[in-house]
Amino acid sequence: MRLLVVGSGEMGRWFARASGADAVAFTDTDPGVAAEAAGRLENATAVPLETDERFDVVCVAVPMSVTPEAIAAHADKAEQAVLDVAGEMRDAVAALRQHADGLERASFHPLFSASNAPGNVPVVVDEPGTTIDSLIDALRAAGNDPFETTVTEHDEAMRTVQAMAHTAVVAYALAAEDVDDRFHTSVSEPLEELVETVTGNTPAVYAEIQQRFDGADAVAAAARTVADADREAFERLYRDLETR
Repeated sequence: MRLLVVGSGEMGRWFARASGADAVAFTDTDPGVAAEAAGRLENATAVPLETDERFDVVCVAVPMSVTPEAIAAHADKAEQAVLDVAGEMRDAVAALRQHADGLERASFHPLFSASNAPGNVPVVVDEPGTTIDSLIDALRAAGNDPFETTVTEHDEAMRTVQAMAHTAVVAYALAAEDVDDRFHTSVSEPLEELVETVTGNTPAVYAEIQQRFDGADAVAAAARTVADADREAFERLYRDLETR
């Protein structure tokens, strides 16, 4: 299998390694990034964005806000399948349907940073086939757990597990005061670790997640409910959570 990876950052490199491809070509808006990615993987090369080469598979691994544009620009370089690893399904799958008609199509979302691989990978298979099947098998062989989902199920889940979760962690970090580490509890200590995890990654990625999936208003409203609750209401909130 000959694979073209459009976007040579962390997730593009991860997919290239996990795909089981026989040969990989990296391309990027920054040729230096593509060259550096190719230098870290056997049987890999760097090609210009404007290449007229064709490949068995094209993987789009760019920020979600420009994924549809990248699919439109590069889908015609694929002979068998086009996929993305953007982390957003609605717009990505719509672009795949429009620009990769007649090809196998899928949208993958690794729910981890590349440094924490392997992990869970929800997949929307929009047009199945043996090539997509082989890629899913390769991800599974690399220790990942790919599982099929739908566009709606995925994007609604991301509102909770990403946008709301990130909002809650960042809000805690903004509100928390600096304390001696010896005071931390079994609740606050893990929260501090989550703050380090969230703030230790790329802000632009988190900003795109917040913009696409929202969730901040719901968390803010829930925090206000807690803040306004008297003792009886507070206890009732806890009991309601216990029965969820």
